[in-house]
Amino acid sequence: IRESAALTRDVLEQHFNDLKGTLKKLLDERLMSLLQEVDTIEQESIKPLDECQKLIEHGVSTADDLLREGESAVHGDVGQQNEKLCNFTKKALHIQLDSLPEVPSLVDVPCLSAQLDDCLLTILKNQIFRHGTVASRPPVQLEEFVEKPGGILVRWCKVDDDFIPQDYRLQYRKSTAGHFEDVYVGSETEFIVLHIDPHVDYQFRVCARGDGRQEWSPWSVPQTGCTTLVPHEWTTGLEGYSLSSRRNIALRNDSQSCGVLYSKAPTYFCGQTLTFRQVAVGIETVGQPDRRDSLGVCVEQQNGYDSLQRDKAVCISTNGAVFVNGKEMTNQLPAVTSGSTVTFDMEVVQLGPSSNEGGNFKLRVTISSNNREVVFDWVLDQCCGALYFGCSFSYPGWKVLVF
Repeated sequence: IRESAALTRDVLEQHFNDLKGTLKKLLDERLMSLLQEVDTIEQESIKPLDECQKLIEHGVSTADDLLREGESAVHGDVGQQNEKLCNFTKKALHIQLDSLPEVPSLVDVPCLSAQLDDCLLTILKNQIFRHGTVASRPPVQLEEFVEKPGGILVRWCKVDDDFIPQDYRLQYRKSTAGHFEDVYVGSETEFIVLHIDPHVDYQFRVCARGDGRQEWSPWSVPQTGCTTLVPHEWTTGLEGYSLSSRRNIALRNDSQSCGVLYSKAPTYFCGQTLTFRQVAVGIETVGQPDRRDSLGVCVEQQNGYDSLQRDKAVCISTNGAVFVNGKEMTNQLPAVTSGSTVTFDMEVVQLGPSSNEGGNFKLRVTISSNNREVVFDWVLDQCCGALYFGCSFSYPGWKVLVF
């Protein structure tokens, strides 16, 4: 509580300090704009009046000079009087002393004033008093972490009954990292975070956006999760397939070489969910399907086969056919297309001798694809603690992510 309270205080103080700085900057900019507007009106309005004043002052000065010249002619010597009076008369006739420039009427002369409405303070006051809230708890919280090979399935739930979520936002970071980063935004309440290093702690947090709202809710309490399961990897070196840097994505390339691409090691254990997902590749998102195509699991790697449709393996073909120990089942799943997700779930249902079925180890297998599933028992003649997974495609263009 003390930690979150201290963090909340820091966030509030920083936010309102930023607001004060921004408001001061905006008010200064508005003041400068209004002052510039006053300067512009003043300069444009005073210019003709200044010119008019100059003309009047010039006319008054000219009249004053003529008046002094006339006085000098009247009071001068008798001999020069007639000549000065003659010059004065000629000069006076050429100067229009009775003309004045047009002076604007008083109503046409601008009179500046500032119009300031006090309602701005009222509006700001009302908005400020409603700005910001303090929540005692976030509306969503992290609920569960489920270990996955090279990943963690994160689940969260809504804890505020009055909150109607529209979207969720999940973030994570390594415990030693400095900042969180987005890993999922959407309407689901769970997400598998991949590319997780085993035995390394990661912190997760989630928030939500209310229905019709733009802002996100407060973050949930950060929680730590990790996985002890090594990531699934395809084996390297098979000519017909190109792998991603983490070796969890396999692309069937243009090579004429064919065969089954197996996992690097038997990393699939009963009780887990193995997922294959078709990833889009450019414009041609998937390759041409073939009945020999296969996605599935097997007891051991067996070279020399071009498909998992063989003994000691269960698989699904890209056309949706399911094979158990090389035999096609009557039940069929939807065809595998771009974006399809195929999952395998297995659990041990029988150990020990079983003379009727010819095996002593039985697994209950569930294969799901495109919201449909088939369930069957897979009988083996040996106990298997871990299984390999594999794929085979006859034509290029298929790209499979495994996790």
